[in-house]
Amino acid sequence: MNSPASQPRRKPKRQPSHPKGPGGKEFGQEKSQRSTNPSPYSKSSSNKSPNNKSPNNKRQGLNKKRPGPQKSRPKVARLSIAETQVVLLNKPFDVLCQFTDEGGRRTLKDLLPIAGVYAAGRLDRDSEGLLLLTNNGQLQAKLTQPNKHTFKTYWVQVEGDVDDLAIQALRQGVDLKDGLTLPAKVRRLQPPESLWPRNPPIRERRNIPTTWLEICIREGRNRQVRRMTAHVGFPTLRLIRYAIGELSLDTEQGQCLQPGEYRALSDAAIKELLDD
Repeated sequence: MNSPASQPRRKPKRQPSHPKGPGGKEFGQEKSQRSTNPSPYSKSSSNKSPNNKSPNNKRQGLNKKRPGPQKSRPKVARLSIAETQVVLLNKPFDVLCQFTDEGGRRTLKDLLPIAGVYAAGRLDRDSEGLLLLTNNGQLQAKLTQPNKHTFKTYWVQVEGDVDDLAIQALRQGVDLKDGLTLPAKVRRLQPPESLWPRNPPIRERRNIPTTWLEICIREGRNRQVRRMTAHVGFPTLRLIRYAIGELSLDTEQGQCLQPGEYRALSDAAIKELLDD
């Protein structure tokens, strides 16, 4: 048996060389280079997406539904001073601060024969006093903006003899369920001479006095004044809004609008509201 050393060595097979072309390059070399360096415009498996679809033919997000055209809000027509109406109304007790009601309750329609005006702000059904109405949508939005901090003045009749401690608490702000109220202007008030009797009258208890307060606040929370006086121990019996900013129930003749009465502002007064 022959040993491995005595066996003849096999010569390694020589790789056949590519025949050379006229330029001295081997045939097949250019093809090899083109396959390893593909043109950016050629299709290649390396440029294909995982779904075996070329990103050039299918751009990202092309198959997604495009959102429809954005609907722009209708522009509110800007009214001139001559076209603008502003009405000050003394809303009586037990009247809804709206023009229609399916329940047949009294509404502003029963008091105001002027069409096309709407309330700027609200007044509860069991509250009385000043309500401002206008046909100017921009003015209406301006008057009800919370950041304007317009002071609203209320005449408030509460149950009990209000002490200085309660007045000071109302001035500094009281902590209600929806947060601390802003500082308010509060003072005792004698029953106003121009005050009208309420129909029906308030519920009074014997041997328990009542106190009139003037409270000025610059917030518009739901039933805020009533909750403030109740928080300091003196429930509200009657609530009248006397003024909104510089506008009040007073007439140019120095009298006070009676329940159900209204007056229209002059063009000069409307201009001041728009320029403010």
